[in-house]
Amino acid sequence: MESTLKGIRGCDAPGVLDMDDAATVGGGVGDTYGEDCATEDQLVTPWTVSVASGYNLMRDPRYNKGLAFTERERETHYLRGLLPPAIVSQELQERKIMNNIRQYQVPLQRYMAMMDLQENNERLFYKLLIDNVEELLPVVYTPTVGEACQKYGSIFSRPQGLFISLNEKGKILEVLKNWPERSIQVIVVTDGERILGLGDLGCQGMGIPVGKLALYTALGGVRPSACLPITLDVGTNNKDLLNDEFYIGLRQRRATGQEYADFLQEFMTAVKQNYGEKVLIQFEDFANHNAFELLTRYGTTHLVFNDDIQGTASVVLAGLIAAQKLLGGTLAEHTFLFLGAGEAGTGIAELIALEISRQTKAPIEECRKKIWLVDSKGLIVSSRKESLQHFKKPWAHEHGTIGNLLDAVNAIKPTVLIGTSGKGQTFTQDVIEAISSFNERPIILALSNPTSQSECTAEQAYTWSKGRAVFATGSPFDPVEYDGKIYVPGQANNAYIFPGFGLGVVMSGAIRVHDDMLLAASEALAQQVSEENFEKGVIYPPFSNIRKISAHIAANVAAKAYELGLASRRPRPKDLVKYAESCMYSPVYRNYR
Repeated sequence: MESTLKGIRGCDAPGVLDMDDAATVGGGVGDTYGEDCATEDQLVTPWTVSVASGYNLMRDPRYNKGLAFTERERETHYLRGLLPPAIVSQELQERKIMNNIRQYQVPLQRYMAMMDLQENNERLFYKLLIDNVEELLPVVYTPTVGEACQKYGSIFSRPQGLFISLNEKGKILEVLKNWPERSIQVIVVTDGERILGLGDLGCQGMGIPVGKLALYTALGGVRPSACLPITLDVGTNNKDLLNDEFYIGLRQRRATGQEYADFLQEFMTAVKQNYGEKVLIQFEDFANHNAFELLTRYGTTHLVFNDDIQGTASVVLAGLIAAQKLLGGTLAEHTFLFLGAGEAGTGIAELIALEISRQTKAPIEECRKKIWLVDSKGLIVSSRKESLQHFKKPWAHEHGTIGNLLDAVNAIKPTVLIGTSGKGQTFTQDVIEAISSFNERPIILALSNPTSQSECTAEQAYTWSKGRAVFATGSPFDPVEYDGKIYVPGQANNAYIFPGFGLGVVMSGAIRVHDDMLLAASEALAQQVSEENFEKGVIYPPFSNIRKISAHIAANVAAKAYELGLASRRPRPKDLVKYAESCMYSPVYRNYR
């Protein structure tokens, strides 16, 4: 054996058995494998030794407890001397970290501090996020995650998911097997082409899957080890990134057509082969032309969900259902006008039409006629049908040509105005004053993210509507004082829906996603809005109750999966809410033997 090791070392360094005390440094082991005396051109073997030592334990984010290791644990797990003598509770650690994070004035610094904590101490990260969700949600999710993606190449330190590029074509299954966890339940995947309202960020879109899955755990209770963020790097058409020396992705233009389709087909096949039929694949921030195609193509063969199309639709519908309790009446009595006819706008419109159809028993084609969409070329009408993309055609109704939003508002006279345009300040004063002129309580939803892309601010909506608007946004806004009264804007945040939805899918063992499961999620969320919330004009419950909300959403979604025959986990639990709560990951420190 010793001669073999000498051959591997490739130089005349002594072996372990040859060494005396003088040959070692400080009683340690010298250059056993010859790495230090090898030239830069020589190949060395990356030997590692797996020892259950305190040093390794402290550097494993899943098991690290920092100063919270007890006296017994320090003795048993060889931690003596590796930690200062103080023993600190998880609660005190939490207060210290929050105090540190609040010192940062720049949101991106807060984001980086949270990511560092996640890589160092997983349970403390999630405890912090759960206990301070309203304060930290904008840090790990929108709007800060958008800036993080823009600068991802500069702040990147260590990978938090799988990067699968065109270089791996033909080897994607092998790449998936490189991920250390085998029991994956939820995958969030992006190709980075339409990150929030920021456009093509290529490989740097990884911040979105990482952030989404952090919320799957914190808000929905899906355990971290069952979550896998993936970025498919097929290139980028962003010239600034291609010329950026810190860009971390492929430096080539985006693959399209058959090359792109074949790459996605290999990926989807490999995921099912490696993780089975019941892994939830969430498509995230794909461009419109791919998002609808992927959902249509794989919706019948895989357990897939598109948060931009389906998650956004579900959370908006929940707000509209809740608004009916506030205002009275039914959805069928409203006329809806959208600014934006992409994946979010058409997805919301379709789910609203489905809900109206379910309530009134009318054909969905009739229900769609209550919903109008404006895109970059004006109101979508039947005379434009031949030139429309396929997902816009169901919304092409009989009407004269209208070129802008203000004229559309005056002509259609909507009761609900919804913005999914990705363009800021498009709900102008004229537009809001117009819709307020023929509605006592207009419903105005400015949903585009991040904050800078919101169609209007909360202050503008309340001021221009003279405090009459029922208002919600996609990104958070502070309360507004108008005419001596405090107005609290709701946030139609997808984080209300997808964590609980994912938990419901996982705990029922669902094999497919059905539209009725999205409606069930919307109804569950709407039921969580209290009278106290309505008194403030808010149509969404506070995020401080998000785990309770997620448990109810999960229970409703699972119940619908069982009802539709899509659930594979048997027998069905008697109390689905309690079962959902029992399934949720707890970030409280565990005691070690």
